[in-house]
Amino acid sequence: MAYCRQDNPSANIRAAALNAMARREHSREELSRKLSARFGDHQSLINGVLDRLADEGLQSDSRFAEAYCRAKSQCGYGQRYILNALKSKGVSENDWHQAAASLELDWFALALNVLNKKFGDTPIGDMRDKARRVRFLQYRGFTGDQIRYALEHGEQD
Repeated sequence: MAYCRQDNPSANIRAAALNAMARREHSREELSRKLSARFGDHQSLINGVLDRLADEGLQSDSRFAEAYCRAKSQCGYGQRYILNALKSKGVSENDWHQAAASLELDWFALALNVLNKKFGDTPIGDMRDKARRVRFLQYRGFTGDQIRYALEHGEQD
């Protein structure tokens, strides 16, 4: 690695963080985990580097939450799935709600689109088939109201 210098661990940590962020957005906790795995004996330096990156606007949990929310919703995942994933990545619920509001997603329409993409216009055959569709949408992270909406409006199309 060209950027690794033994005499300046802070520069090495910063370079590793910038290298990771060059590929995609990261939450602070994600970066901390990655850097700790690599530079575990320098935890105070890692925290200092992460603070500087946030102050410089290079790392932002709210920007990460928005990018993650956009990407996962485009892949057909619902609110609950995204919120749980962001919590596991150390993003606050407030940042997630701001990201979701800025995207102005219609979660009900998204649930209907995901259901139609998976099952097409095939009508629900029996209770077993309906339960299968409900489980699919639950796994994708949609709420009960969104699932009911998708099942009712999927039938009408």
